[in-house]
Amino acid sequence: MKALLWFVLVCSLLFNVATSLLWSGPTQVALSVTSGLIFLGSAFTLWLLREKSPQSF
Repeated sequence: MKALLWFVLVCSLLFNVATSLLWSGPTQVALSVTSGLIFLGSAFTLWLLREKSPQSF
């Protein structure tokens, strides 16, 4: 599961960069927002799935 989420995270980041090079106008904005939401969703899910180490204070 984590490997798939990392793959989606990296692909969405690369796609987001590519949108600024390949498209312009409303198409670029729509694709950039969509890939940005996918990036944030996979990053948040990876954060939730992280191994929590016990903290000693």
